[in-house]
Amino acid sequence: MLAADTVVFVPELPHGERILGQAKDSPEVRQMLELLRGRRHEVHSGVAVAVGEEVAVRHAVTGVRMRRMGEEEIEAYAEFGEGIGKAGGYAIQGRAALFIEWISGEYTNVVGLPLPLTVRMLENYGVRWY
Repeated sequence: MLAADTVVFVPELPHGERILGQAKDSPEVRQMLELLRGRRHEVHSGVAVAVGEEVAVRHAVTGVRMRRMGEEEIEAYAEFGEGIGKAGGYAIQGRAALFIEWISGEYTNVVGLPLPLTVRMLENYGVRWY
């Protein structure tokens, strides 16, 4: 069994507001993008592989900085609905790629599943991509 989940961490925000999970609706997408614009944040993904009673858990971290988007851009993106259900309220593999100025680390981690890490974990159990 394979499981994974992703959150966004914004170190500049007050202590109880630093972790952004999945946006539930367009207003929450808008709120999250307003928090992220012009800021650096970290995307953290946890991956678990379970085989029988054995469970391996690892994580990946990628740094991301969004440019300062205008209110109209944020509103339009929120209305598209693409960020609903996404950690931090955005999908880097979609229209939100227009907002990204900088990334440090593994791109697929920001998409939601760090593939290099996942492949290495699965290989430990004899599962190969080839």
